[in-house]
Parts: sequence; C-alpha cells; structure tokens
Amino acid sequence: MLAVLTSKNRLKILKLLSRRDRYVSEIMELASMDGRNAKHHLDTLEESGVIQSYQQGRKKYYRLIKEIHLEISPPPEGRFILYITE
Repeated sequence: MLAVLTSKNRLKILKLLSRRDRYVSEIMELASMDGRNAKHHLDTLEESGVIQSYQQGRKKYYRLIKEIHLEISPPPEGRFILYITE
C-alpha cells in the first residue's frame, strides 16, 4: 500500500477524489496529466483497492472507497502508522 502513496500524481488524484467523484478527463485537467499518465495512475489505485470506477452514461467516474491515515512522529515516540478503513 505504501508504494501506491509514493507517487505525487497518485496523491493529487486521491486529493481530488477526497472531495467528490470525478470523471477521467476532469482528473486529467485538474491534476495536469495526459490521458496515458492519468490512466496508469488510476489503474494502479484501482488495483490496490483504494478507488473504484463506475460508468455513468458515456463517462467513466472514479470514487475513493477507503480512508487512508498516515501518522508519523519524531523521537522519542518515533511512530510510523498507516491505516486504511473502508
């Protein structure tokens, strides 16, 4: 799961989807990505189970289906916690 979150582009997509469902060309425009790049990142996120796609008319939409929380704290606590909820 951590590998999915290491991409700046995937984080942009997740941020967009945290606000509402979006269709592909909208994600491309708002995240400043070409179609091939956006599709690659959307496929990766969908395969990891973080997002889900659905068809509405002629548009393919994506939605966030899990909450992702990351907590990192410096010593002395030295915590690194990543948890995902549905």
